[in-house]
Amino acid sequence: MSETVQQTVDTASEAATSDLAPDLAIVMRGVTKIFGPDPEAALALLRQGKSKTEVQAETGHVVGLDDVSLDIARGQIYVVMGLSGSGKSTLIRHVNRLIDPTAGEIVVNGEKVLDMTMAQLRDFRRTGIAMVFQKFGLLPHRSVIDNVAYGLGVRGISKAERLEKAAHWVEVVGLSGYEKSRPRQLSGGQQQRVGLARALAMDTDILLMDEAFSALDPLIRSGMQEQLLELQSSLNKTILFITHDFDEALKIGNRIAVLKDGAVQQVGKPEEIVLNPANAHIEEFVRDVNKARAIHVRTIMEEGDFEPCEMTVAADARCEDVLPHFASHEWVGVVDGEGRQVGRVRARQIIKALARYVPSNGQG
Repeated sequence: MSETVQQTVDTASEAATSDLAPDLAIVMRGVTKIFGPDPEAALALLRQGKSKTEVQAETGHVVGLDDVSLDIARGQIYVVMGLSGSGKSTLIRHVNRLIDPTAGEIVVNGEKVLDMTMAQLRDFRRTGIAMVFQKFGLLPHRSVIDNVAYGLGVRGISKAERLEKAAHWVEVVGLSGYEKSRPRQLSGGQQQRVGLARALAMDTDILLMDEAFSALDPLIRSGMQEQLLELQSSLNKTILFITHDFDEALKIGNRIAVLKDGAVQQVGKPEEIVLNPANAHIEEFVRDVNKARAIHVRTIMEEGDFEPCEMTVAADARCEDVLPHFASHEWVGVVDGEGRQVGRVRARQIIKALARYVPSNGQG
């Protein structure tokens, strides 16, 4: 691991003063997973500095995760991304202990997950955390509303109450009128909305989303991303989102961790990763991404007490969201969470910011 990458990982590991920091929903410390009959022997080689490939060649064991440490704040959409085989799906299954690590520690809402008894773990999975799967995971013989209500039934909630809650979330995700339909009668996007409604109906603070939109067509996928962001603005859940799509990570993530061969390569805000990639692997990812989607206006705006602008955007708006406004406005105001104008931006600033990060070979 390069010095730059190691510094990035160390910064992530030191972000919390304690594993039980109250502002953190999920903490992972040194989580390593090795698949095979003698993981401890393979772990010893890994700690001697052997690579994933070398460990597999010498022992036949597969390194799923290699010393992963993450701090996931409450109310954050935290995206873990990487190519196939990078370990991202293995990582998310450690949070609700569908997989036990070979080494390391996992803390969720202040509780050490690995110390839980089986009874405590069952309760944790039923009441503390919900999951949205890539393949939807719907029960084909149940209607939409019964699928949405299923987890509530497992929790022991009365039929009347769970159907009432399910009906509410069916409406929220835009499936009113489909309550009695079976999954086979729905499109892929509609089926994923059922899966999302089922998770939301559990009313947990944490949502795990494993490649939740990757099986969808691009247009439907974009719509689901927008809906997730719209829901998050009011629900303020902690969402751990797994994807292989860098554009998707940039669009929805408050913070991104990039994995390769089970190890964290870089952690940061979307614009930090796009504009300052830690190594050649991440440079490959970001070379052709839409940088207007990565840069927030707060990072390039003129700060000050200016004359109010006719058109305003939130400080967290991305450059791509602001560009259309310049067709009729020279300046666009930037407002804080309470609607107060704290700065302004114009097209020239955005063009300059984007041009700054175009590689010399003209790509990107």
